[in-house]
Amino acid sequence: MELFGITITEYIGYLASFMVLLSFTMKDVKKLRMVNMAGCVLFVVYGFLMPTLRVGLPIIIANAAILGVNMFYLVKRKK
Repeated sequence: MELFGITITEYIGYLASFMVLLSFTMKDVKKLRMVNMAGCVLFVVYGFLMPTLRVGLPIIIANAAILGVNMFYLVKRKK
């Protein structure tokens, strides 16, 4: 399915990129991590939507790791 010649998969990739970019404009570290985590989740979804897992796996691994780091520091910060 396409909208304006762009597939849903591409829209998810663009939205993920926008969320990560937006996170770098945040002054509050907690908000930065939350927005970045949303971008990471979208990138993981995007990676699974790639034509083959071989193409998407590097995207999935990198963003799952960044998601884990963000979650670790959010939990650590609460203590």
